Amino acid sequence: MSTPAGPGALQFPPGFLWGTATASYQIEGAFDEDGRGPSIWDTFSHTPGKVQDGDTGDVAVDHYHRYRDDVALMGELGVHAYRFSVAWPRIVPAASGAVEQRGLDFYSRLVDELLGKGIAPVATLYHWDLPQWLEDADGWGNRDTAYRFAEYAAEVARVLGDRVHTWTTLNEPWCSAFLGYGSGVHAPGRTETETSLRAAHHLNLAHGLALSAIAPHVSADSQKSVTLNLHHVRPATDSPADIDAARRVDAVANRVFLGPMLSGEYPADLFADTEAITDWGFVQEGDLAAISATPVTLLGINYYNPTLVRAAEGERAADAFDGHGNGAGTPWPGCEGVEFVQQPGPYTAMGWPVDESGLYDLLQRVSKDYPSLPLAITENGSAWEDEVSADGEVHDPQRVDYLSRHLSAAHRAIADGVDLRGYFVWSLLDNFEWAYGYSKRFGIVRVDYDTQQRTPKDSFKLYQQVVAQNALPQA
Repeated sequence: MSTPAGPGALQFPPGFLWGTATASYQIEGAFDEDGRGPSIWDTFSHTPGKVQDGDTGDVAVDHYHRYRDDVALMGELGVHAYRFSVAWPRIVPAASGAVEQRGLDFYSRLVDELLGKGIAPVATLYHWDLPQWLEDADGWGNRDTAYRFAEYAAEVARVLGDRVHTWTTLNEPWCSAFLGYGSGVHAPGRTETETSLRAAHHLNLAHGLALSAIAPHVSADSQKSVTLNLHHVRPATDSPADIDAARRVDAVANRVFLGPMLSGEYPADLFADTEAITDWGFVQEGDLAAISATPVTLLGINYYNPTLVRAAEGERAADAFDGHGNGAGTPWPGCEGVEFVQQPGPYTAMGWPVDESGLYDLLQRVSKDYPSLPLAITENGSAWEDEVSADGEVHDPQRVDYLSRHLSAAHRAIADGVDLRGYFVWSLLDNFEWAYGYSKRFGIVRVDYDTQQRTPKDSFKLYQQVVAQNALPQA
């Protein structure tokens, strides 16, 4: 039940779902406990020079041992739902394919703890931590990985399907394919352009196969979802060359996943853009039908900032990859000659511009393209240089401002007809931020990495008020 909002507050629709989110490798730690096998991120983070300061997720924020305390924090926050990810190498740790019951038991305990606090568990089956034994067999470059994913998904659903009613197959497959196998800045750190496109297809196939595989184990009315980090791509000018640059980026950033998953087809222009790289012969007969066989009933959208591009002039080219490349490879196959343009500030600690209009525009675009598909913002947040003040509090006015701006944009999108059902703030806790290690803090709860002490920030208190009132208060 909502508490009354103050004058001028932006009221959200009744039943709007407020949540928060995390990911297994970023928070759990316990990297070698209870039978867990190594993931590609264990291997990558232990490889010198791959992660800032040599940080690893070995301990992270010790959520594996502190999950009850973390769920209690969620209860204090008042959220309706918690989006977590299951660590595949906890469930199927080795090439034998044997299922590790202790891994399943951990997530069963977590789900029960959430339900005991009245918090709906939202399970993501893959958030980048591929078992290393699968990578040893070519990872997402190998079609077989999609079938192994479906088998794993069925095992998780068999145990949790009676209590989990929202299932997300993949988190941000663009990052898995193009940062993992294209630019190499994410695990497994490969710079193979053709493999990155094969990986994208096999991730699409894994999504479809997994939704079919979990169906016997979950309720018929459960939500079937995928979370995409859709890029809101804007051309720098209205010139034909810049508009075409935006089209090319949109094809490999967005439509490479939206097309197969939601419409059962790849965009023809993507094939044309990448014909010098691959003939797409890895797309086999029946694949597109399998990918789209089980309809997505809720599309998760992760948004942090928009993307601005133009056609390169002179010697400028797409090897300054908007912070996503290291010069060794490209996360943008088919986008040769596209330049990513620096946008106006302010900038977060990640160097990303704060621009909530991109969220509004992106929601409008997806709503227009898929008018019958409900949407949820499954990640939105920002990193800043947070410190504990002399009063023992963490005052993060920039994050408070960022969240307020983006919640306002979400409210405006709903008012203008977008079927937006929920919002999940990223992230509940400061954590291991992939190749940035522990140098970037996204949490609304600060974590002292030496003591593991949790301290709610001012942004936590703002979000607590938003959830309680089902409204964004106005200053």
